[in-house]
Amino acid sequence: MYINKLNDYLKCTFGSKVYKISLDGGFTCPNRDGKIDTRGCIFCSKGGSGDFAQSRLLPITKQIEKGKNLIYKKCNSEKYIAYFQAYTNTYAPVDTLRALFLEALSHPDIVALSVATRPDCIDDEIAELLLELNKIKPVFIELGLQTSNETPAHFIRRGYTNECFEQAIYLLEGLNVVVHIILGLPNETKDDIINTIHYINKFNIHGVKLQLLHVLKDTDLCTYYKNGSFSTFTLEEYTEILIQCLKHLRPDIVIHRLTGDGPKNQLIAPLWSGDKKKVLNYINNRLRTENVIQGSLYQ
Repeated sequence: MYINKLNDYLKCTFGSKVYKISLDGGFTCPNRDGKIDTRGCIFCSKGGSGDFAQSRLLPITKQIEKGKNLIYKKCNSEKYIAYFQAYTNTYAPVDTLRALFLEALSHPDIVALSVATRPDCIDDEIAELLLELNKIKPVFIELGLQTSNETPAHFIRRGYTNECFEQAIYLLEGLNVVVHIILGLPNETKDDIINTIHYINKFNIHGVKLQLLHVLKDTDLCTYYKNGSFSTFTLEEYTEILIQCLKHLRPDIVIHRLTGDGPKNQLIAPLWSGDKKKVLNYINNRLRTENVIQGSLYQ
């Protein structure tokens, strides 16, 4: 079995290793400001999944420079992706979005833009803007599907239907769309997870992020977990379902993430996920056992 890894895809596309700089554009979310709900998705932290992003109090250019300096301490790089990560990054007037995104794209070391958002925050005008920006530098749009099963989707307060997701995919035709899927949601079986993989295979998407479910402090998911309402995957269980997902995934789809790690000061479960090096070594060893070749079809 052959899978496409993001690092290899980026090296092939941009000629060298590329790093993401997580930015905070000062957005909120319709699942928090009362448009849909005020509580957010049950798994989402107070930081709106942007716990590793720069401070929203800084201008975008300053955030990029701070992010570069942090990365430079670990390695010497000259190419970066501006990753608008925190909350919902198309939930604002188009003129506001244009100004923020153009500021990021105008930085000489930024080679691409990545925007994390919700399908219900994509409309014709926003899609037109993103396609316009894509002519300047490549644009990746990350959509949080999490699951195609409407029952657990309702339970986690996703706040939109599969039909809404499909409409967003249609509007974003021509862009690099990356779909987020969470493995291990409450009330979801392994068959449900594989069905989500079959579901996304039907669409013209570029990549996927496969994310381990984390239980973080001060979330409704944490309350459910402490009440004994569900359990999280062991490392072995997670790796097994991950491998099954990869086996069913369309081979041209680029793997942007195989797991994920929550902030250690907020992590309640699974605690094994806090040792990122150990987790990745275990997963990679199991992939080798399964004769999974990790690389890029674009080489």
